[in-house]
Amino acid sequence: MEEYILDSLQITRRRNSEEKKKKTQVILFFADRRKISFFRFFIFNKSYRWNRLAMANAASGMAVHDDCKLKFLELKAKRTFRTIVYKIEDKQVIVEKLGEPEQSYDDFAASLPDNECRYAIYDFDFVTEENCQKSKIFFIAWSPDTAKVRDKMIYASSKDRFKKELDGIQVELQATDPTEMGLDVFKSRTN
Repeated sequence: MEEYILDSLQITRRRNSEEKKKKTQVILFFADRRKISFFRFFIFNKSYRWNRLAMANAASGMAVHDDCKLKFLELKAKRTFRTIVYKIEDKQVIVEKLGEPEQSYDDFAASLPDNECRYAIYDFDFVTEENCQKSKIFFIAWSPDTAKVRDKMIYASSKDRFKKELDGIQVELQATDPTEMGLDVFKSRTN
């Protein structure tokens, strides 16, 4: 009985190694035919989940500084800030400005540059029809028309990956001028 089990294990191992050889041969054939780079070959050969992650990072190419997540968690849990403005610098998203809890909406709108893209978080307080005090966390992708096209592309391609890092965003806005993110827009999006 033990010999039978050992024989069946060896047969299974042989089959697995033959399948791996065939798979490698097929991949090498396509790598040779298409003359793709080693990096693409390496990604092609890995699992689907790893492949998706690698492609997402390769597409945006942006790292997220740990301080970005920590400041967002402070805003979410302790309400120590009203606003956070993020900036991409040296292929990394960093915190540019923090707004105090007393900061008004006008101060926040003035803190966004006229000709550069930014990501911003705004903690919007409002009163419901039932007279309850509530707040919602807004993610704003600020991309003015006067910004450079390259910057717009970088911010647009990195936005989804960056948003995934900030767990707890309730509403997303994309704005190209201040009227697209006015207080009336915030109020309409709270329902």
